[in-house]
Amino acid sequence: KVLAENDQVRKEADDLGPRAELDYWKKKLSKFNYLMEQLKSPDVKAVLGVLSAGKSKLMKKWRALDIHITDAANEAKDNVKYLYSLEKYYDPLYNSDPVSMVDAIPGLINAIKMIQSISQYYNTSEKISSLFVKVSAQ
Repeated sequence: KVLAENDQVRKEADDLGPRAELDYWKKKLSKFNYLMEQLKSPDVKAVLGVLSAGKSKLMKKWRALDIHITDAANEAKDNVKYLYSLEKYYDPLYNSDPVSMVDAIPGLINAIKMIQSISQYYNTSEKISSLFVKVSAQ
């Protein structure tokens, strides 16, 4: 269910700011961290041991699912890390008057450009465009 939700297209209000993007990924990270903890539990390890010993055909499906979950958790972790790095740049958008916030925009644009060039997961045009829409809305 968590993976199905993860793969769905996000629907958001047009007036959300960049904090909403960080909050979204923090919630995702929390869900996947919890899921990863559950997968490392002794009960799950015992079941996997039995399936493996019995050479169950479910192990192939399990491995694919485990890879998908791990990748989604890594994506959320990576995105939270990069979006946190933007916080100091977009705070003036929330706390300043329009004239004062102009000074923060070049740093914010450069930080987003850096994320787009280094991030393994956040470097798609859809994600960067969505972030720019949120910055513009704020």
